[in-house]
Amino acid sequence: MLTDISNLRPLIWLYGIALLVGVAGHYVVFRILLHLTKRTRVTFDNVLVNRCYRPLQWIVILLIVRIIGKLPNVKSQVPEVAEHAFALLLIALVAWLLIRMTYALEDYVTSRFDVGVRDNLKARKIHTQFKVLTRIAIIVVGILAFGIMLMTFERVQQLGTTILASAGLVGIVVGMAAQRTIATFIAGLQIAITQPIRIDDVVIVENEWGRIEEITLTYVVVRIWDLRRLIVPITYFIESPFQNWTRTSADILGTVFVYTDYTVPVDAVREELHNILKNSEHWDGKVCVLQVTNASDRTMEIRALMSATDASEAWTLRCEVREKLIEFIKREYPQALPRVRAELHQLEDSSGYDENSKHGGESRSIRKGNGG
Repeated sequence: MLTDISNLRPLIWLYGIALLVGVAGHYVVFRILLHLTKRTRVTFDNVLVNRCYRPLQWIVILLIVRIIGKLPNVKSQVPEVAEHAFALLLIALVAWLLIRMTYALEDYVTSRFDVGVRDNLKARKIHTQFKVLTRIAIIVVGILAFGIMLMTFERVQQLGTTILASAGLVGIVVGMAAQRTIATFIAGLQIAITQPIRIDDVVIVENEWGRIEEITLTYVVVRIWDLRRLIVPITYFIESPFQNWTRTSADILGTVFVYTDYTVPVDAVREELHNILKNSEHWDGKVCVLQVTNASDRTMEIRALMSATDASEAWTLRCEVREKLIEFIKREYPQALPRVRAELHQLEDSSGYDENSKHGGESRSIRKGNGG
């Protein structure tokens, strides 16, 4: 036993020194590349070097181990199981590197399009496409890597030949068993290409107002206005109707309804609406309309229509206009607030005798109405 350990000591020292030199060399090369990429105007090389640092480090370590294992004096001491494990690890590390490169591409592209600006329609398109396509690419790379790893086993290779011989039957069985999974995957592709929804879109789903926060291959996260999260299957946005307030642009019209008496001067209220909007920082200056949209037996319905750059601004603007219009009517035309009128009539019996006159009182019947 001691003899075996003493024989392995040179090999252990060889591996240790080689790994130390390899890791140190990789670190030096990484620092040089990082310094060079900072001097270029393109930011993609910076992102790529940072993303690929760790998988490349492990690939270098694995290659050093492989090179040492091929040395004539060492090859005979390396078991066959170790050779197979090396192949599996190398496949996994290459897949990891490809995934990190995919993330680097996504980071670079999405960093060039800021969704925080007002006119962010193009940015939201790019963010949605790359987030969905990145997840698809990761799944494809993972499946291919797993399949290649399985094919390194001889028994799996024999099984693969049998499966290929009956590929039609297996395809039918798998298709029937994974209908929902396939439908979800296709829905994710359709979302990425046709984009009925995008990142940061304002939507109404299941009677909830919110913004699209995250899109995955299986579900969509909607951030509701009160900070709750609504998790919706991605197939919902293909199969069910929903409202998208920012499909083509972020600007939107807002409405405010005010109910007043018939005596209110509409022109004065219309002029006040214009003054309110003109002094508001939430109005985009495009639409300012006030119309009488309905009249009941008691009140008149006035609708104020205004525009804003996005749904959040429109909500704030609507609240502001509603408050100030009500305050204006209360201050300038208090008699024009909604009211109930009554007509007073004296009652007499069938003989014409007024019972109320006898008692010096007066009986009244009240009839509610709008005029009189």
